Amino acid sequence: MIPQDKLDALVAKFEEIETAMSTATEVAEIVRLSKEHGELRPIVEKARALISVRKQTAELKELSESDDAEMAAMAQDELGELKLTSPDIEHELQLMLLPKDKADDSSVILEVRAGTGGDEAALFAGDLFRMYQRYAAISGWKVEVLSASEAEFGGYKEIQANISGDGVFARMKFEAGVHRVQRVPETETQGRVHTSAATVAVLPEPEEVDIDISEGDLRIDVFRASGPGGQSVNTTDSAVRITHLPTGVVVIQQDEKSQHKNRAKAMKILRARLYEAERARTDAERAAARKGMVGSGDRSERIRTYNYPQSRVTDHRINLTLYKLNDIIAGESLDELVEALITQDRADRLSSIQTDV
Repeated sequence: MIPQDKLDALVAKFEEIETAMSTATEVAEIVRLSKEHGELRPIVEKARALISVRKQTAELKELSESDDAEMAAMAQDELGELKLTSPDIEHELQLMLLPKDKADDSSVILEVRAGTGGDEAALFAGDLFRMYQRYAAISGWKVEVLSASEAEFGGYKEIQANISGDGVFARMKFEAGVHRVQRVPETETQGRVHTSAATVAVLPEPEEVDIDISEGDLRIDVFRASGPGGQSVNTTDSAVRITHLPTGVVVIQQDEKSQHKNRAKAMKILRARLYEAERARTDAERAAARKGMVGSGDRSERIRTYNYPQSRVTDHRINLTLYKLNDIIAGESLDELVEALITQDRADRLSSIQTDV
């Protein structure tokens, strides 16, 4: 049960923000207060609803003990209805009060790589990337390919892209891990089902202020870009390799003809990788990186299987199977899996908090 003083404190804080907004004159302060006001408003509306229900409950309890039998009976009836409503409101508010991952509003760097399975794994990596492209389009997000290494028979050995928009990381973060496919490859002559895999990494794209990278910690090498087979595809030193000396992280970017553009893209990827490494380190130190059903996004985890012969997709973290593989791989029904994972994650976190209490 949420303490009454916590509800009162939420309402008081909201009212303070409203007062401050009416007197603020600096643009930066107005923007900050407006954002805080917008985030807090739905929570306070729910808190006020709960406060109202509790007040009505107390009043009805008093009336139910009245000497007036008819009044007492009416109060008992209304009290019964409120007892059904109150737990739902409280549960919804508890979910809204769960600590929010500060990276949830971030755009992401998406990395899809072919795993075990040779040519079929590369084709599957291509299918996964197109699934995310379509899902992004449906969600109103923008996708920019940063680098791509195409495989000989189609698909990708690996591909990196920037997906930008509102709340991208909040919905994409559960896609990180090993995705497995079971199907008959186009090159299979005897109709046997093969199992292949691809790994997906979803890195929150940090703001400049989130992580400080010193120029002195970087070694930047430039060289000529190469194509398949090693042939030169550029006559100038436009390719860029950036090494972050303290961590040893290396990023190579050569898709653009401009050295400046390649460096900008490489820095974006480097920043995202360092930010994710820092997040992982912090989680480990806190020992709060739960190994629950939703998992940590570790690439070593097999999170989902796409079985083409049976047209089914199974997410192993929440034991959910949907028999609509074509719709999911087209990105159109992927949100059903995403919503289920978000719901389970909230339930796990809420259960964890209640257990700790």
